[in-house]
Amino acid sequence: MDERTRADVERAEAAIVEHYPRLVRLTYLVLPPSMGRHRRVLTAHGLVQRALPRTRLRRPDGGLPAQRGPAPESGYDLVRQRALRLALAYEGQPGRVLPALPLVWGLRLFPRAGGADELALDQALSAVPAAVRAALGLWHLEGLDEDAARGVLARAGAEEPDAAQRAAAQLDLETGAGAAALLSSGEFDPCMVQTRPTDLLRRRQRVRVVAAVAAVLAIGAAAAGTWPDPADRRARTAAEQALDPGRLLRTPNEQWADTSRVDFTAWPVRGRQAGDRKLLARALRVWAAPPADTRIRAAAGTSTRPPGHPPQLLYAGLIDNVMVVVLYDGERLVRYAEPEDATPTLHFARVDAADLTTAAALVIGRGNGWMRYLLAPWISEITTRDLLTPAAPPHGLHVAPDGVTDRIPLPPAAGAGCGRWPVARLRPSTRIVAAGPDTAFMVADLDDLVPAHLSSGPPPSAGAPAGAPTGATAAPALRNWARTACSLGSLRGTGVRAVNTWEFARQQLPEDGGSAAWVCTRADTWRGPGSVTLRFLPPAARPADPGRIAGRAGNTAACSRFGPQVVGDIHWQAKSGKGYLLAAGSPAVGGLDVTGGVRATAEENTLATPAGPDAPAEVTGRLRAGGSVRAPHP
Repeated sequence: MDERTRADVERAEAAIVEHYPRLVRLTYLVLPPSMGRHRRVLTAHGLVQRALPRTRLRRPDGGLPAQRGPAPESGYDLVRQRALRLALAYEGQPGRVLPALPLVWGLRLFPRAGGADELALDQALSAVPAAVRAALGLWHLEGLDEDAARGVLARAGAEEPDAAQRAAAQLDLETGAGAAALLSSGEFDPCMVQTRPTDLLRRRQRVRVVAAVAAVLAIGAAAAGTWPDPADRRARTAAEQALDPGRLLRTPNEQWADTSRVDFTAWPVRGRQAGDRKLLARALRVWAAPPADTRIRAAAGTSTRPPGHPPQLLYAGLIDNVMVVVLYDGERLVRYAEPEDATPTLHFARVDAADLTTAAALVIGRGNGWMRYLLAPWISEITTRDLLTPAAPPHGLHVAPDGVTDRIPLPPAAGAGCGRWPVARLRPSTRIVAAGPDTAFMVADLDDLVPAHLSSGPPPSAGAPAGAPTGATAAPALRNWARTACSLGSLRGTGVRAVNTWEFARQQLPEDGGSAAWVCTRADTWRGPGSVTLRFLPPAARPADPGRIAGRAGNTAACSRFGPQVVGDIHWQAKSGKGYLLAAGSPAVGGLDVTGGVRATAEENTLATPAGPDAPAEVTGRLRAGGSVRAPHP
């Protein structure tokens, strides 16, 4: 304990009294969530009260005047630094003694429960070290910038403040812009608490005679601060087991053929280094506590929290001179890459609710202009093709005995044009899928750990509802994909699970302009939300002509089995130079109405009416079953 002059201590005491709720909230945030909310509340109050320094009545230098030097720190800065130092000391010490005061007997104290957003943030905070939580608190609760927060962390004794701030920035990015508001809510306020009684029956059994009450209370109060909490012991044991390479889950080789759950849980262990305990231990340690120089990539909406239980091992081996370990924790894939002369890399991808197609492959290696897949054990054949050349035959691809493919070219980088778009065509084994022409399916690498499944909805028939998507390998589907493939570039790195193109309408163009297709491309993410792009595809001279975008919508069920109703419109010019407004709806649409600068109506699901190129128009489709649907804007 440092000692201060009486004036310093008085300033510190005034700061504690004035800013007490603010200090307790920050301390509560930094304390380990594994303590439980009751113990965290009491400990946060106790540590802030202990942050008051002791008084020194005499100068240790024999009474000489103070020397000139840096300006003394403010009272608030002093107590905040001391409270943070005390809170950080609790990290990794679940059995640490509680402060003597405050003491509460017979009641459990806990902050007011928040909503789903607060709960998600609390779970994310519980997965990071105390220094990371402290950095977030200094940013959002104290309003400090990164340089000031780094200095406070360093003076409070945090190890590697720079690494803590990098991890805090990553967590802040994952939790979104609302983190500051959530940390200021009642969920994280230990000064506004609710109370509940402790176990009344057990308490009554412990207090049998009045004469022993005082002794029991004294002994209980002392013991409560020294006995390890069973919940803490369980949490510590689970964390230790999760980092033990001997406890990694390993699926038997042939289980995939005898299970009703065909996803990553059915993948067997592969790779020559699957028995290398040192390599596996390094991968688990880096996942749990990434060093400062670790490169971390995470698909949108994917948590980078440490493992909460022993994960499943999918692969461990050497890929193009890089040691690679792939782990699966039931919700996420984690790829650990260990180059010979570079820093390690962690790549996280969310894969909950994967199935036969979305768990069919993962990217095991990536280089300059190429990548390799690790295939699921149920994939019996892989070929590659270029989506932009639908008439070209596919090319066979060699697969090693451990399921790793030869190199596959990557599409051009962003801004480099769209001269090709390689995809893989996979065929599942007849041991789990009956043989047939429609069993194969396509996947495309979108710069995530798991490729996106490409599918195609069947063309509409008069009055028929949208059919189930197919594998996009038939000739009509390939022709539509050739004209929409280049739009896949905008989906790179966004955590897309599947992309489906659906030709929802065919329309004869005015003035013998030929037949045009209306196509809806829907991208579904692992997080749940989907986005759609409507395209108008008139007759084209080249197979890869992209047509024109007729509308876009985000966070929508349109063009899915939950929202098959869709309408699109576009301004189009005939060869004569005359302008038209064209509109089309899906088979569920029985009529179209145009309002605004253009007025027209149709009693079917397509419409063409003369209109200037800039005439504003709102198109609404009348559904056969009642109700309406409006066309989205580009």
